Amino acid sequence: MSTPAAERMPALFLSHGAPPLADDPLWVAQLQALAAGLPRPRAILVASAHWESAPLMLGATTPVPLVYDFGGFAPHYYQVQYRAPGAPQLADQVAALMPDTETVARTDRGLDHGAYVPLKVMYPDADIPVLQMSLPTLEPDRLLELGGRLAPLRDEGVLIVASGFTTHGLPFLRDFRTDAPAPGWSREFDDWAAETLAHGAVDELAEFRDRAPGMPYAHPTIEHFSPMFLALGASGDPERAPGQPIDGFWMGLAKRSLIMA
Repeated sequence: MSTPAAERMPALFLSHGAPPLADDPLWVAQLQALAAGLPRPRAILVASAHWESAPLMLGATTPVPLVYDFGGFAPHYYQVQYRAPGAPQLADQVAALMPDTETVARTDRGLDHGAYVPLKVMYPDADIPVLQMSLPTLEPDRLLELGGRLAPLRDEGVLIVASGFTTHGLPFLRDFRTDAPAPGWSREFDDWAAETLAHGAVDELAEFRDRAPGMPYAHPTIEHFSPMFLALGASGDPERAPGQPIDGFWMGLAKRSLIMA
């Protein structure tokens, strides 16, 4: 059943943060404020930088476990739980939206930290069905197209979340304090992304590997920036400037996040 037009869900691009995000009062407050301003989702569809798999894969629907896909953190981060209900109906809807040429596979893989870390902050009661899907490609054009196919779900009360990081040059960080000053390459890339998004210059944005200042330091690999194009595609109008409700830096990395109404 479709939700009323006023309750149409947005699409989000979230800079998701490592597990210690939950210990950062400012970032937690920003994510909580973002969630508080949204209609309550019927379900959440999330694609994370930490699950690249082709063909398109749909994760566990019942139960939905967590994948602790990180190392070197304090033991309590491996004891976090997020017992969200499964979303088998949403999995069927996603599969039905794909063309005959797009293979869709199912798996019992759970939510990785790119999915559950921000969702645990935004929806701590874990009472909204969640489905994670893989990124079958990192190419902007294909992700824009895929996001466009998913856009009708927004009229069904589905919150589409693409989870990555606006800059992610971990190998080039030298100061690992959470409030460390942003390196020049991180700040330059973030400024360029903010301005390019504000102008709706999607074609320029899609050429970030060649055109953005701060490359390749800002993204020595591109899996954390590419999810943005899925969210832009799901907006239905990628050239419309998105909202940028969260900005700033965490450990020198740009945590800019977007909302496409």
